[in-house]
Amino acid sequence: MKDNSKVNFETKCVHSGINEYEFGPVVPPIYQTSTFKFESVQHGASLFAGEQKGYIYTRMLNPTVQAMEDAIAALEGGYKALGCGSGMAAIHTVFASLTQAGDHVVCSTAVYGPTTTLLNTIMKRYGVETTFVDTTKLDGVQKAIKPNTKVVYVETPGNPTLCISDIAEISKIAHQHKAQVVVDNTFMSPALQNPIALGADVVLHSLTKFLNGHADVVGGIVVVKDEETYKHFRKTLNQLGGVIDPFNSFLVHRGLKTLAIRMERHCENAQKIAEWLEKHSLIKSIRYPGLKSHPHYEIGLKQHKGHGGMITIELDGGMEAGKIMMNSVKLFQLAVSLGGVESLIEHPASMTHFSMGKEARLAGGITDGLVRISVGIENVNDLIEDLESSLKEVEKANLVHAG
Repeated sequence: MKDNSKVNFETKCVHSGINEYEFGPVVPPIYQTSTFKFESVQHGASLFAGEQKGYIYTRMLNPTVQAMEDAIAALEGGYKALGCGSGMAAIHTVFASLTQAGDHVVCSTAVYGPTTTLLNTIMKRYGVETTFVDTTKLDGVQKAIKPNTKVVYVETPGNPTLCISDIAEISKIAHQHKAQVVVDNTFMSPALQNPIALGADVVLHSLTKFLNGHADVVGGIVVVKDEETYKHFRKTLNQLGGVIDPFNSFLVHRGLKTLAIRMERHCENAQKIAEWLEKHSLIKSIRYPGLKSHPHYEIGLKQHKGHGGMITIELDGGMEAGKIMMNSVKLFQLAVSLGGVESLIEHPASMTHFSMGKEARLAGGITDGLVRISVGIENVNDLIEDLESSLKEVEKANLVHAG
């Protein structure tokens, strides 16, 4: 579809990134090739010189990958996108593109664990310093910025605490100091939140999660809003080599077609489950953006088009109660990751955020008893029944108030 700027989001999901191909396929073909032949020496030279558009080598660009990239760029309202081999490859590409030795980064305390680890290890060794702050507090963001701050990195809602940061206000603060705002939009997807429209400069996702939606791909994506930034990021990605392959790109592009309707069900199910859990006697605390009890509920209403499929809870009885619950579920699968059609449950402190270290976890509000739930698209009554059954096992253990 050549110009889909005037159609609704649901239509964009189905038609974005679809170009004209030989033989007229409805679905973009998989160009499972490492290299592309040139018509002549002159043709090859002109491609390498950038004088002519075309394909040279799949690490540099591939039609199947580009179709997926263009689709996501359209959904996010960006100029172009860059497909990466994993979400972490996308994050590494961003920091490698925007920072150098002597630069400073301001980052949310509540982020995916390996993001914190990357900044505290590899980027630190390369001379890039990071200050971690609670980005839900604007004065904290303002105070953390230094003269050499180049990036304000925000994950919202934060992983796993679901704290919500005000993208528009943070963007105003950062831009006053000539810093670029990068938003990890994985938890919301472009169906529910569009950071570029709110003032962000760069958006990234783990494709593994909601965008693909079927737990069969590992990938990442970076979306930028202008040509100059795209060329710079593309050169960086080509040198780092962390690109996504054609087959996984094909699967992601296929998953995008149902993104809008999948997110509707994720949101609907999560809202009902969150409301049910909030009333349960064993739930010590709960975070879900769609609950009025969420401390940042109003900010969410301002920048979200839906409340998402992620819930975090802490049980009365602490970590032991959480272990019993997670070991007792039948439909919810005990596994890391999120955003697939199937419901998952996991323990951040010992799993996804273990690498951060306890001090960093607690600074981000990630307590040892926290349980993260990714709500899928199954029948919501079946999911509630599964949770109810698992909580009865917790009750039998008589751990209430023990934690």
